[in-house]
Amino acid sequence: MKPVEIVKDIYLVADSGMTDSRDCSVYLLNLGELVLIDAGAGSSVDMIIGNIQELGFDPAGLSTIILTHCHIDHVGGAYELRKRFGSRIIMHDLDADVLERGDNIMTGADWYGISLSPLPIDVKINSQEERLQFGEQEIICLHTPGHSPGSMSIYLDRGGKRILFGQDIHGPFLAEFGANMSHWQESMEKLLALEADVLCEGHFGVYQPKERVTEYIERYLDEYGE
Repeated sequence: MKPVEIVKDIYLVADSGMTDSRDCSVYLLNLGELVLIDAGAGSSVDMIIGNIQELGFDPAGLSTIILTHCHIDHVGGAYELRKRFGSRIIMHDLDADVLERGDNIMTGADWYGISLSPLPIDVKINSQEERLQFGEQEIICLHTPGHSPGSMSIYLDRGGKRILFGQDIHGPFLAEFGANMSHWQESMEKLLALEADVLCEGHFGVYQPKERVTEYIERYLDEYGE
């Protein structure tokens, strides 16, 4: 399976079928500089780099990796990518400490049979909403706890569409990993209010148009709602 262009300048470069069965969906944004949303479980770094090159981009231009939360299937590749390309790492403060101390339990690394090295986080977001600027493009990071305390969702408006990266909307919700269903429900209402045209989910693909995005989120609210 090859990398896929979702909309102009936004690509799927890794997932469990494309790279490694343990990988989340990894998305590449071409914004004059390259931005990666999540980094897979770790063993597929060379494949991710190859996919970036196959799209015609120089991976040395990978300036930033935004990590949506601290679980190993989303963060495992960040250490090596940072080492090779000097990419800055951005994530929410409430999950950052888990990576900085190399916690193999709270990241789920032990569960996946992976050893996690401590990862310095360059930018720690500690607000409900943080706006990042990449050239002329603004990216908004929303604190959407529930799956983990520091889970974030990212969205941007580009080409007349609102694209939402809502990783792991579906869960799972395990108390030992800091999950909170009440917080998750509030977060999902926040995502519905965005009225996104495209949803790039963490494991289950891409949903569009707007009606399908709404339907996807509401299905899990119905399933897990009180």
